[in-house]
Amino acid sequence: MSEPGQSAPATADSPPGYADISPARRVGLLEVAFARVNYGFGAMVVVSLPFIAWYAHLGQDPLGLVLWSAWYFVGFWGVRGLYRRYQRACIQDAPEAVLRRWSPLIHGVALVYGSSMAVPPLLTAAHATFEFQLLYLVTIAAIVASNSVHASPVLSVFRCFFLSGWGSVTLLVPYTFPDHWHYVMPLALVYILTILRHSAISLRFFVQNVVLQEEGVRLAENFRRAKEQAEQALYDKNLFLTTASHDLRQPVHAMGFLVASISRSNRDPALDGALADLRQSVQSATQMFDALLDLSRIESGRVQISTEAVDLAGMIANVATLFREEARDRGLALRVRLPPGPAVVVADGTLLRQALNNLLHNALRYTRRGGILLAVRRRAGGWRCEVWDTGIGIAMRDGTDIFSPFFRNEHAWDIDSAGHGLGLAVVARCCAMMRARHGFRSREGKGSCFWIQPDAAQAAAPLVVPRSLDPPPPRMLPQWSGSCLVVDDDPLVRSAWQTLMRSWGLETTCVESGSQALRLLESGLRPDVVFCDQRLRSGENGFELLCELLGRLPDARGAMISGELDSAELAEAQEQGYLVLRKPVETAELQAVLGYWLPAPAAGSPP
Repeated sequence: MSEPGQSAPATADSPPGYADISPARRVGLLEVAFARVNYGFGAMVVVSLPFIAWYAHLGQDPLGLVLWSAWYFVGFWGVRGLYRRYQRACIQDAPEAVLRRWSPLIHGVALVYGSSMAVPPLLTAAHATFEFQLLYLVTIAAIVASNSVHASPVLSVFRCFFLSGWGSVTLLVPYTFPDHWHYVMPLALVYILTILRHSAISLRFFVQNVVLQEEGVRLAENFRRAKEQAEQALYDKNLFLTTASHDLRQPVHAMGFLVASISRSNRDPALDGALADLRQSVQSATQMFDALLDLSRIESGRVQISTEAVDLAGMIANVATLFREEARDRGLALRVRLPPGPAVVVADGTLLRQALNNLLHNALRYTRRGGILLAVRRRAGGWRCEVWDTGIGIAMRDGTDIFSPFFRNEHAWDIDSAGHGLGLAVVARCCAMMRARHGFRSREGKGSCFWIQPDAAQAAAPLVVPRSLDPPPPRMLPQWSGSCLVVDDDPLVRSAWQTLMRSWGLETTCVESGSQALRLLESGLRPDVVFCDQRLRSGENGFELLCELLGRLPDARGAMISGELDSAELAEAQEQGYLVLRKPVETAELQAVLGYWLPAPAAGSPP
């Protein structure tokens, strides 16, 4: 049976109705109504006992009322059995099937429950007193009022009970109250209207609560799905960066070797400055690339922030070197102001450098004329890194949004439409991870000052000076004697290895696969050092290949070379005591390894 007047779904201007509830929730409401009907059968047994005793006290035969009470008693246990079957059906069957099968039955039970209330007036009208009949009428009215609250979740069930029960009692009023029916009848009719309105209000209350519950469940499910999608997107991004890091590091790795080789063979002093800047640019590109990958790993919870005492003077000087040529191309002056003494803070050097790079890059992008100032100043017992510019400035109304991802003010779009509004968001992220304070002050049309203030270093903190990757001057580089075998599948990297190692006096053989390396060993090659890339296009495992090569070369030394961030094979190699070098390999680090493995050059050997 359907709800009268409630079959149409709610519109935007109307409150939700019974038709807006899902079948599963309707089953729940029907269970509430069924439980109330079952309770009503038992309640009528208790209610009947005082009336049976009173009727007998009046000297009348109470057998009819006793049978009426027994009917309700039997009905209570019968309905209780049906109610338990209904609960099992709710668990086992689909909601639509439960509604289709049980709704007519429950309506029928409610009809029987209500109509049976009209039996006592029929049995006692000619024999009971006015007080007896009036008290029974008031008792039925109280039961109806209670049901109007608890049975109205399904309004049609309540109406079956109410119209068959109170309706029948109302029709019998002239017979029950022959001398006073014209007073009682209007009251009974008004009561009908009142209860119908009250039950409709109760229904709306139940429906609104159910709709709110469903909306809460829906929002919770949407949030769960969105969270899973965001986590999956973050996982996919991190997986991509981890997987692609090897190939992305290859050209930087080769570039570093080639720059070192050119610096070694250069004899023109006029090129020394350009080569030094080129080496510094390769170094900075490597560090920025590492920082981006580290940020990805931090977001996935796989990296610990490494705080240390950092010399700001050295870091600011390196950052200025990286951007000096770009400032010159833009016609801007790039100045650096450093304190006369040491300026040391506690921070993650990689993240601090990344933040400063982003601030300086932003300053250059949005400054048309004038210049940029990089400064380190003493503030509140600590050191503050400041980036001043004479650019477009920032309106104060944008102050709360400037560090938000993808935010760009209106003037920024006029100057540079290629940006995405991520630079300052990365600065804020880096500062948050380092627990460093950051901020800015600006005058629109005049310029801005962005600043970062890490924690001040304690006096006993070990100082870590940001070191350059520049190798020693060519004349100071050692010459080694020996041979080297390099296994790498990238032809550009192999060429860079061969050029660099030959400039250091080493005979170098480069191959792209393990099968080629093994054939060379079989033909008599006996290298002193073996470098093996972890990921080879032939599908070979670099660590297994290195172990096999060193097993055939008991006097050789070897190391793994990889651009991967996380690898089970590399972790296993380190646990077993093998050296793992991360791409891009620093030439200074490579020199240190070779200097430890190979014998020192003989005295008087040519440079």
